[in-house]
Amino acid sequence: MNTLASTATGQLAALPAAVPINGLHHFAYRCRDAEETRHFYEDVLGLPLFHYIRADTVPSTGEYCPYVHIFFRMTDGSCLAFFDLGDNQLAAPSANTPAWVNHIAMRVDSVEQLEAMKTRIEGHGIEVLGVTDHRIFRSIYFFDPNGIRLELCAQLADPQQMQQEQQGIHERLDAWSREKSLRLAVVRQALLG
Repeated sequence: MNTLASTATGQLAALPAAVPINGLHHFAYRCRDAEETRHFYEDVLGLPLFHYIRADTVPSTGEYCPYVHIFFRMTDGSCLAFFDLGDNQLAAPSANTPAWVNHIAMRVDSVEQLEAMKTRIEGHGIEVLGVTDHRIFRSIYFFDPNGIRLELCAQLADPQQMQQEQQGIHERLDAWSREKSLRLAVVRQALLG
């Protein structure tokens, strides 16, 4: 082992162990309008408005940017949060990512609840895709007023089945990485002629 690699390994070994991460505190997005967003998350989805922050300066950067930061709480204590920057602008979609990739998935307790939420959301004039069967859970998909794709999921698999699903998970990920690498090499070769 070379000296540089040995030093890096020694430095990593001196780092404190990872501490348990207990869950999601909040996930934040930009919204066009705080009241429009409040109506959707509180009145349509039933998530209570839990916290409100109004500031002119961003605490982490010191940047001047008047905003409102609103939080909607789920039953496990985690929150979805939104920033209204006061300009009625939506967050721009990612140019290199299909619209179905970036989304927030939230859990309900049963397929019956999932189907009830589908009926409720559609009753508010919102288009819903699904119920989609993912084998270990079922879900529905829809967009909030900010263009954010949301998913509601009902777990089908019990903890024992999920434990079985984890068997060989690192090997399957390694196989995907090798497959992807080969595919990208073919594409690069084709581009080079």
